[in-house]
Amino acid sequence: MSDWLKVNLSAQTAAAQWGPNALLSFNEGSATVHATERRRIQQAGRRLRSQGLTQVELGEGFGQEQQWAFAEGFMSALGGEQIRWAGDSAELEARFKVARWVRDITNKGPEQQSPQMLASEAASFITALGGEKVSYKMISGEALKDAGWTGLYNVGRGSERPPVMLVLDYNPGTEDTPVAAALVGKGITFDSGGYSIKASEGMLYMKADMGGAAMVAGGLALSILRGLQKRVRLILCCAENLVSGNAYKLGDVLTYKNGTTVEIVNTDAEGRLVLADGLLVASESGAPLIIDAATLTGAAVTAVGSSYNALFALDREMAAKVNAIANAEDEPAWPLPLEPFHQFECPSAYADTANSRPVKGGGAGGASNAAGFLSRFVRDQGQGWVHLDLAACFNNNENGLWSAGATARGIRTIARSLLDLT
Repeated sequence: MSDWLKVNLSAQTAAAQWGPNALLSFNEGSATVHATERRRIQQAGRRLRSQGLTQVELGEGFGQEQQWAFAEGFMSALGGEQIRWAGDSAELEARFKVARWVRDITNKGPEQQSPQMLASEAASFITALGGEKVSYKMISGEALKDAGWTGLYNVGRGSERPPVMLVLDYNPGTEDTPVAAALVGKGITFDSGGYSIKASEGMLYMKADMGGAAMVAGGLALSILRGLQKRVRLILCCAENLVSGNAYKLGDVLTYKNGTTVEIVNTDAEGRLVLADGLLVASESGAPLIIDAATLTGAAVTAVGSSYNALFALDREMAAKVNAIANAEDEPAWPLPLEPFHQFECPSAYADTANSRPVKGGGAGGASNAAGFLSRFVRDQGQGWVHLDLAACFNNNENGLWSAGATARGIRTIARSLLDLT
């Protein structure tokens, strides 16, 4: 008997012996999913994977999006899944390849993934897809300080493993081809909270605080596999936020390359500090489209739950376009408030702004205030810039739809934005 389980999809209800609301029924060597709604199909994939199955062949009744819904549920943090697709499989193979990479790199333990390792693995993955169209440089440790990248340097200097900025260029044109888009990702490979230290239960899952870096790298990778012919700059801001005698402290004042001064009132609000440097690099590129992605605030998760990513933009037209793409790609996002006044919602007596409010979780409107902080570091008053706070990119525990760990929800949105909006 084959080790592969044949799985079909049917809009009809299961036979009575399987129960009145059965999602799955079985014959010898095959299973049938009785569903039409996407979440139910994904749930079927999760159930079959939870039974220990690793090899499935999708057959009758499955369209492309139904197959992907099943695959999202079938993929596990343990890996090893194999899926034979029904019909034309090129797009599904591309999604699976990238999503598997994003999940695996996000799920890695912090000891297995230093800032240097994250930057190197992302560069290698994209170079393997883009070949000679890809070039990159890395700035590390004291060289970041010398170059003026104060946020990334200070957040990462408390670790023995130095912070790294990856600046990668995907250029299918000539040397003078303008940059069409820039992607910026938060790559905090472990976040203790620094001196504003997290409780143990909150720190346990902080290996995933580099989910934004994985997401933008994955989005670029998927767009390359989809045939991207535009020049894109990728900036990953990678660091460990640890406690040591060399760690940055509450009360420090940082001065950024654009002259903005920032008082540190919470060392656990480190993501926005490293992204600020990345957004300055993105703005220097002249790209008319800038997208950053980060596991930035618990406030975003509180606001939208784990089924949506939160979307922020001062550019309302661009926000609407990216939001429409997210919905079309079955990766729903939800716009949250961002106005110019949010730049001033974290006041400081000693600097232009603080990096948060000195209260638990940053206080009311924390996700919008974090986005307001970031808006200080993008050019043209935020025109063409979109910030994604990735509430849906990681699950602490398995549920009926997802395995524990990373979900890769966001790669399709970023990939299509690069293809459609540049």
